[in-house]
Amino acid sequence: MLALLILSFQLATAQKAYFVDGYHGGVYGHYPRWKTRFIVEELRKHPDWKINLEIEPETWDSVQSYDPEAYAQFKIALIDSATSGRIEFVNPSYGQSYLYNISGESIIRQFALGIKKIKDHFPSADFLTYSSEEPCFTSALPQLLKSFGFKYAVLKNPNTCWGGYTRPFGGETVNWVGPDGSTIPTVTRYAVEALQPGSTWQTIAWANTTDYIEACLNANITHPIGMCLQDAGWRGGPWLNSAFTKDVKKLYHPSQYVRWRDYFQTIITLPPTQSWKFSQEDVLVSLVWGSQVLQQLAQQVRAAENKLVVAEKLSALRGVFNRSQYPDTVFNSAWRTLLLSQHHDCWIVPYNGKSGNTWADKTKRWTDFTNQKSDSIIAASLATPATQSALLNEQSVYVYNTTASARKEVVSIPLTDNRADIRIVDNNGKEVPSQTSLSKKEMLFLAEVPSVGFATYQFKKSSSRPPAKAGTVSKKKNLYVVNTDIYQLVINASKGGTVQSLKAKKLGNKEFVNTAQGRSFNELRGFFYEQNKFISSTDHPAVITILEDGPIRTNIKIEGRIGEHPFTQTLTLYQGDPKIDVDLRIDWSGSPGIGQYDQSKNFKAENPKKAFYNDAYKLLTLFPVNFASPKIVKDAPFDVTESKLDNTFFNRWDSIKNNVVLHWVDLEDKNGDYGMALLTDHTTSYAFGKGHPLGLTIQYSGKALWGRHYKITGPTTLHYALVPHAGKWDKAGISNLSNQWNEPLMAVVSSDKAGRRSRSWLTMPEGWELSTLQKDGEDILLRIFNGAGAEGKGQIMIDGAIKQATLIELSGEVIRNAPVMQQDGKTLIELSMPRFGIRTLRLKTQ
Repeated sequence: MLALLILSFQLATAQKAYFVDGYHGGVYGHYPRWKTRFIVEELRKHPDWKINLEIEPETWDSVQSYDPEAYAQFKIALIDSATSGRIEFVNPSYGQSYLYNISGESIIRQFALGIKKIKDHFPSADFLTYSSEEPCFTSALPQLLKSFGFKYAVLKNPNTCWGGYTRPFGGETVNWVGPDGSTIPTVTRYAVEALQPGSTWQTIAWANTTDYIEACLNANITHPIGMCLQDAGWRGGPWLNSAFTKDVKKLYHPSQYVRWRDYFQTIITLPPTQSWKFSQEDVLVSLVWGSQVLQQLAQQVRAAENKLVVAEKLSALRGVFNRSQYPDTVFNSAWRTLLLSQHHDCWIVPYNGKSGNTWADKTKRWTDFTNQKSDSIIAASLATPATQSALLNEQSVYVYNTTASARKEVVSIPLTDNRADIRIVDNNGKEVPSQTSLSKKEMLFLAEVPSVGFATYQFKKSSSRPPAKAGTVSKKKNLYVVNTDIYQLVINASKGGTVQSLKAKKLGNKEFVNTAQGRSFNELRGFFYEQNKFISSTDHPAVITILEDGPIRTNIKIEGRIGEHPFTQTLTLYQGDPKIDVDLRIDWSGSPGIGQYDQSKNFKAENPKKAFYNDAYKLLTLFPVNFASPKIVKDAPFDVTESKLDNTFFNRWDSIKNNVVLHWVDLEDKNGDYGMALLTDHTTSYAFGKGHPLGLTIQYSGKALWGRHYKITGPTTLHYALVPHAGKWDKAGISNLSNQWNEPLMAVVSSDKAGRRSRSWLTMPEGWELSTLQKDGEDILLRIFNGAGAEGKGQIMIDGAIKQATLIELSGEVIRNAPVMQQDGKTLIELSMPRFGIRTLRLKTQ
């Protein structure tokens, strides 16, 4: 009896700990048909239990259909929760994406469409705390969450760290500071929240063990909290009393179940005293970068992202110019499948599922649907009166630009015959540089197009002789020398077609290739573990073919081998364009093992050391650049990060680094005088460190997550581009060049002989980017991101009369009306924008 009294007294006087329980998953992840009924019953059985839900929003469509009774009971429980405080939705994003691997605009749509879907089912639902069971984090979240109405955020994911985790930092709560300066109160992965020994998927906060809570208390964390959002496929009630924790010998008592919002609002009594300027490199992630399945999946998502945003902008512009219908329903269906293709399970378990219906299969179907809808909208948006495919004398060409900067680039028009007597002239009748490509049946010309608008050109029959061959390529023994107005490029056929020299003519003939580093520029090199050696494209000579050598475009085909595996690289250079485009194709013989070592016979999930972590041994394309003490800058969703890493290399789960390239990575010299940007067609990893040149991850093949064999099943195809430049990334406009690369100019032929004059509907300050342009009823929605512009006020100009400009939150809530001034048929709107800030405007036309 005395012992019981002593124990009761100890429990009554002990410092209380807290625990966040709940479920994650959904109709596409894991959500059995019995789950909703189970949740309701468990809530009834355990009156003190509270849950936090991260359930895919579409799940509720299914539940309402197959179990209407359980759906109704859950709805009642949710309504009752408004007074009893037992249920909280913590991640309403539509596809539960990782976020760091997709565009900023995609993140906004993840939340916007997810919140709408949940509120369609549960109108009283609100969203105050963002929390995720997976590492679904990115640095720009504070301003995005706050604009959607969230008040709090959580950077823990203690029970599902397979794909990564955040860097440990701080104590009880901190102010998470985003790149634009926005702050949000946050529970971090505490500095004392260590990784779980003997695990490669948990931190010690996965259950309230005595060791964990005592470590927190000793660090002056007076309200320690643990967390586990259980997989919805598990039949588990309250986590701390479940079969999953029954073998834990020392669970801390007393521990109280809480919703995240209650923890922030009623348990934490003091505001955060510490701020954390959270960098993208504080998101520590590792997927199977370079595996063919992930590579193709990421390319599909990127292509669909680009195409859908372009379709929205073009359709909105057509509506502005021609008062045409805006297909809201079609856009909603296209965004739905794109958001599902960004689901974290697509990226971390692409092979899971039955044959023909794996996550990789679903991604292909989802992005194909998005592309089909986008293509149809783009075709309709570009259609002009009596559009024809043949190039007849006096026809017009309309060239559209969906980015917020004026552009001078090469565009192409398909040819139906080999007519060499056609020229291109601008609206003033002045001939513009052009080139006919008979092999590709297209005509190229150099177009100048204003921002967010179009330019017009006409075909004219000419009796003069066609322009002479440019003669940009010359050969001397095994060297091919390419001269454009911007570069001199020397390709060495005897060294596998690698680049021996790259000089920027307009930068004082600055040499960008470092020949002293021991590796070649644009070299393919990786460790083939079945042969136990590094193999390089420089091991064999290449065959060089000049595909085109015209006045505005030069195409060079390089055919070589990596061991027994043939590859083709096509280098494309344009007059007046700083981008050097590279298309790569590798035709594999079988599925060779590529990586640090063969782990097929001894793979253990618990082993922190895994071959797929180490990018140094994957097949890379290398770019040794002639810079002293270079550093890395890389983009992220609505952010740009200057890397603090000495190198990107790691080979253990407990030493993960952020080596992710989203759209671009820029290598800059220590003084910021010069740089070389690498643009990529998909989210992947890059390699870099002292003594190791910048490299783009091309291929990994071998055992990886969950012991799956990530095989090579066909050719590898990639598209990337190089941009040597002067100055730092922002002064060089790298973010803008990336936008242009992802949203190319679009040309269409019309039999309209006169042609409309060029028109720019929207102009903005330099460095501001157009994230989206869409119609909402009769209104126009305009979202702007200050990616590289100056801090402070700027002015946008719209060609036409705007009755009212309203600054709104992402939630749709009105902030205030923006000052509008009419001048010479144009509308001027003044906005204040921090660097990396986003602003959304609702425009009402006259």
